[in-house]
Amino acid sequence: MSDSKRVLLGRIGSAHGLKGELFVHSFAEVPEDIAAYGPLTDAAGQRTFDVAVVRVTDKGVIARVAGVSDRTQAETLKGTELWVERNRLGEAEEGEFYHADLIGLPAVAPGGQPIGQIVAVQNYGAGDLLEIRLVGSRRTELVAFTDAFVPEVDLSAGRVVVRLPEAEKNDDGIENDDGEPT
Repeated sequence: MSDSKRVLLGRIGSAHGLKGELFVHSFAEVPEDIAAYGPLTDAAGQRTFDVAVVRVTDKGVIARVAGVSDRTQAETLKGTELWVERNRLGEAEEGEFYHADLIGLPAVAPGGQPIGQIVAVQNYGAGDLLEIRLVGSRRTELVAFTDAFVPEVDLSAGRVVVRLPEAEKNDDGIENDDGEPT
């Protein structure tokens, strides 16, 4: 596997039936498209999986993987992540971004001052959050990936403009963000 960026496209769940079919949690916008990008790899990039969609259900995709012909073989794949090289995906729509394109980019303030580097994109159910490792620190800050806090993403310039939220202060003027004044 090359050093190119990879995108997590799905995760194998449980075995389904007796003939080696698998339940796959697809992260593709159209769930059955998980099989449209050719062979996928595991997280380490060492094993390759040819995935064929059998059918789509309300809970996910039922698929077959080449070389898996019974339930016992299928059960050994439970939890396996399915990755694709970023360059095999199409361009993102206007205003949309692949996480792999954002991770590693520098985050700068609207005036251009360095803030840190994007280390992850998280989503705990209420929308995407950029996790930014602050300059000169091991500490990270989560910032809502909205126009209010991230007014500009410039992939061609390789940077993201971020407005960090201001810490709240209690009645004594002490910051309440993490219990310690900065």
